[in-house]
Amino acid sequence: MRLRVGRATLAMVLASVVCAPVAAQQAAGGASASPLSASPFGSVDAGDSTKVVMPELAFTSDGTEAADFDKYYAFHRADTDYATAFADIVECDGYARGLQSSIGYMQTPYPYAGTMAGALGGAIGGVMAAAIFGSGEKRRLRRVNMRTCMNFKGYDRYGLPKGLWEKFNFEEGLSGVSEDKRLGYLRQQALVAASGTLQGKVLGL
Repeated sequence: MRLRVGRATLAMVLASVVCAPVAAQQAAGGASASPLSASPFGSVDAGDSTKVVMPELAFTSDGTEAADFDKYYAFHRADTDYATAFADIVECDGYARGLQSSIGYMQTPYPYAGTMAGALGGAIGGVMAAAIFGSGEKRRLRRVNMRTCMNFKGYDRYGLPKGLWEKFNFEEGLSGVSEDKRLGYLRQQALVAASGTLQGKVLGL
């Protein structure tokens, strides 16, 4: 019997595989030990935490923002220093970035199949489909992998209104952000993960 696996499930399984060594290290060494933050993507300078601006996290709920907590949130783990949180975030970002959309060339129907017009039409159709669907799918897969990795590392997830989230996070679809901006956002995310005061309930994975 053939087993059908959805994209989201497959993405979570892949993230679980790459993050499994992290979970094993946590069991052996404790949740906040520095060795857990060793990244296979190389070391990145965390910078001086005193120069990182803590983003605004407090908000008054209007009862509607929770509907978007699946997209807009921050991580936090108690008793974690900034350098460790930064290394953890950078590692999980490494797993989550660079995902490729599964939408590519689209086969054109007869009588254009196998012709130059058909090839050009298929290529254009693929680009248009990626522009319409690919960006959103890549953002979704990034969220799945980022959340799975940080969950394995023992971080809790808390919801934020979109307006606050946008101040220190970025979307990554068909285009991303510059490395300088990326590191700036990741440093703020690490500061929140280590010492931010987040409100509301823990959302889980």
